[in-house]
Amino acid sequence: MACANLSLNEVLTKLAGGGSRLLAGGTDYYPGLNDGAPSDNLIDLRSVEGLGVIENLGGVWRIGAAATWSDIINATLPACFGCLQQAGREVGSVQIQNSATVAGNICNASPAADGVPALLVLNAQIEVSSTTGKRLLPLSDFITGVRKIDLSSNELVTAIVIPDGLSTDCSEFIKLGARSYLVISIVMCASRIKVDSDNVITEAAIAVGACSPVAKRLSELEHDLVGQSCNDVLWHQAMDARYFDQLAPIDDVRASAKYRLQALGILLQRQLDSIRKRIIAGKAS
Repeated sequence: MACANLSLNEVLTKLAGGGSRLLAGGTDYYPGLNDGAPSDNLIDLRSVEGLGVIENLGGVWRIGAAATWSDIINATLPACFGCLQQAGREVGSVQIQNSATVAGNICNASPAADGVPALLVLNAQIEVSSTTGKRLLPLSDFITGVRKIDLSSNELVTAIVIPDGLSTDCSEFIKLGARSYLVISIVMCASRIKVDSDNVITEAAIAVGACSPVAKRLSELEHDLVGQSCNDVLWHQAMDARYFDQLAPIDDVRASAKYRLQALGILLQRQLDSIRKRIIAGKAS
């Protein structure tokens, strides 16, 4: 039976005692039961006060662990969050978006988790709490492999933390699947671009999902974009295969590894050109 109306300290105490299971939206947990009975020791995080709040605190944006994708989609957020809100609209159906949490998407640690590339380009950090205190670590360190995260049995992800200094950056998310909606990604990418007053790129962040065990930033491409002008940058360079050397796509029922890399180059070119046009038009959001 799920516990209700607990404080965060009570939840952390229960976790420290062992035997408890955490439940957020349940959109992965319940299908995984395969008609089996749920645990008697579930802790429903949606009933913990404050865990569903999205707010700006002390120069950072804090997304509570129980905040749903619909909460993100409907929130009034800075322009840089465009990629995350777009990713949210790709997470299943509206019913799923109303239940599934952003933190749960991360903790599930699927290579095809829609939220991870967007959060990577937003330089997201993960706040992890226990009875002994809190720790903050980059998302890239939190997800360590397929279905693997840096979280002990006595710990709870309490928030996703994003720096406020990115607010005016332009960002987008794009996903390719076998159909338009309700589909697992073949490949997806998120990009964030910061420019100066002359529309010269001062910072670029680009992340790719479903092409490696863990979503990855394309650091070499990011480096090569810095210093280029949005007015004349050659976006076709994003299709250069050397930028994808760190990726490790697989052949599966959805697509071959070769197709994934070919599609990625095209998606990136379209995405970056779209961002370029928005920046020139003066429309970051």
